Amino acid sequence: MKIKRSIYLIGFLCLSLSAYAQKKEFKFGKITPEDFNAKPFGQDSAAAAVKIFDVGDCYFEYNDRNGFEFVFEQHVRYKIINKNAYDLADFQIALYRGSNSAKEDVSRMEAATYNMEDGKIVITKLGKDAKFTEEFNKNYQIKKYTLANIKEGSVIEYKYAIRSPFTFNLRGWSFQSSIPTLYTEYNVKIPEYLIYKPSFTGYYNIQTKRENINAHYVTGVNSTALYNQYTAENMPAMKEEPFITTMDDYISSIEFELMATRYPNDVYRDYNGTWPKIIKGLAEDENFGLFVKRNAVAKTLLPTIIKTETDTLKIANLIYNYVKTNIKWNETYRRYSSETNPKTILDKKVGSSADINLLLLIFLKEAKIDANPVLISTRKNGAHPGNPIISKFNSVLVSAKIGGKDIIMDATNNDHFLGMISYQSLNHQGFSIDLKSQTGAWIVLEPTFNDEKIYNYSLTLDKENKLKGTMIQYYKGYGALSLRNRYRSNANETEFIKNLKKDKQGLEIDSYKINNLNNFEELLNEELTVTIEDNVEEAGNLVYLNPLLYERTKENFLKHESRSFPVDFGYPVKESIRATINFPDDYEIDKLPKGGIFKLPENKGSFSISFLSQEKTVLVRSVIEINKSVFSPQEYFDIKELFKLIVEKQAEQIVFKKKS
Repeated sequence: MKIKRSIYLIGFLCLSLSAYAQKKEFKFGKITPEDFNAKPFGQDSAAAAVKIFDVGDCYFEYNDRNGFEFVFEQHVRYKIINKNAYDLADFQIALYRGSNSAKEDVSRMEAATYNMEDGKIVITKLGKDAKFTEEFNKNYQIKKYTLANIKEGSVIEYKYAIRSPFTFNLRGWSFQSSIPTLYTEYNVKIPEYLIYKPSFTGYYNIQTKRENINAHYVTGVNSTALYNQYTAENMPAMKEEPFITTMDDYISSIEFELMATRYPNDVYRDYNGTWPKIIKGLAEDENFGLFVKRNAVAKTLLPTIIKTETDTLKIANLIYNYVKTNIKWNETYRRYSSETNPKTILDKKVGSSADINLLLLIFLKEAKIDANPVLISTRKNGAHPGNPIISKFNSVLVSAKIGGKDIIMDATNNDHFLGMISYQSLNHQGFSIDLKSQTGAWIVLEPTFNDEKIYNYSLTLDKENKLKGTMIQYYKGYGALSLRNRYRSNANETEFIKNLKKDKQGLEIDSYKINNLNNFEELLNEELTVTIEDNVEEAGNLVYLNPLLYERTKENFLKHESRSFPVDFGYPVKESIRATINFPDDYEIDKLPKGGIFKLPENKGSFSISFLSQEKTVLVRSVIEINKSVFSPQEYFDIKELFKLIVEKQAEQIVFKKKS
């Protein structure tokens, strides 16, 4: 969104920084011996590099053609500790371009490598042939740069400026990265005519200074600007962790969205300052509320979809199945439909999450089912802060009230059940909008299905230490969805079986059958007859076997001593393995592991394992239950210890002794 007003109304902000005499100065190319001595700190003392400083400035300029534009500058300097950080010499800048000629540009770029040789600093500047441009897609262009002469001990820096006409969202700032940072600072100067809403994430305290300062555009025209300075020191590296939404939810950062404008001789214009304003805008948008009102195609097709059905739940299911099977998801998330006419989506037979789910909403409403759109931010897009910020939403679901229950629908995947939403959509909350009354409310979006898998093995160990028999494997909820997605991603069943064996040492599949692949009412299951080699170890007259074979948990992904953000599985998990192992007459059990039951407080999760022997048969059962989708940082130790026990106990082997 561009904000433009006549030149006589306002002046550009050539900002006086005299009020901030304490502001640190960072000059490109002014390298000191201290820079070469910079070291990582604290828990990051073994890091491959350290960020000496990372300083950003965001300010506005004004011209008659585009109105206000913002300029974003970044100046960063690193000390390379070892070769594992050499990739810092390759950096890139993503530039956005709109549907018209509006686009972002790099207006300045400086970059250099510095090495200390014989007591002197040797400078290697960015070469002209080390700059590349990549057309990423229709909306983004990537500028790529590569610095040369990188060594252990090098200092590198780059400084650039981007000019952007897209002032609805300013460029945000991350105070953390994968590299520990000694000092970081972001300076934002906003004209008095523009009001932005900041949104913070992260767990570290960011120092904030705020002051109104004088600003000048043309001689004789005075105005003011709001100067915000955000600083932090000794920020630890942000390391990738498993079981999260996106690291962006936990990195200390700030973003800005335009809330309103207040120009001289003009009314106060509220863009998205309040929820009522956002909802009204959506209701009147031709790609959202007005799109949903265009029900001509639904009127025509609905009788052929529901025929004589009168049960509301069955009608909803018929509509849901029609939409999900007739429109293929193009794997893009949007909060607005890409078209203004619903029939165009049906004719194209392909669309975004908004195209598909808003079309589903149209059909449900035409069938007189009480349904509303639900705006969400997907897991990779990050958690919505809860404030009235429209740009943080990036997808749409549908909520329908049927039989006194609220059912959330997502028709982007042909293998979804009614009431199942995609894993990416499981971000805990959504904003439901009643387009008729123009009201909205946050609703809880927690999974109604678990990820459940049941493995039943019936195997016989022969004297050559081969295992032969059957594996029957059952899948429910997200476990079933995952298997269906894997199965359909292969060209044929032969390719699927080949990939199934790929990471399973010694597995030969003699026959394979999948049942209820397209029948969502029944339990999805696989039937395999198998021969397994290379999974039994022999030492003298002792034979060692892990009866859980390929499905045991081999690694505890929760490795850190503590964690400052939640463990987010997305959905509850249940895994049950039941193995029946028959062994030869001239074998006897030398050692059978001890079983046990391990529980988290308040029934939040459990693990049980048992080993029983009956004549020439061993019965083993292992059950893992994670009964909620999210664990707080305070619960981290408990869930980490549970998985530690799972790994240890599932690794234990049965020991057989051969009779002499």
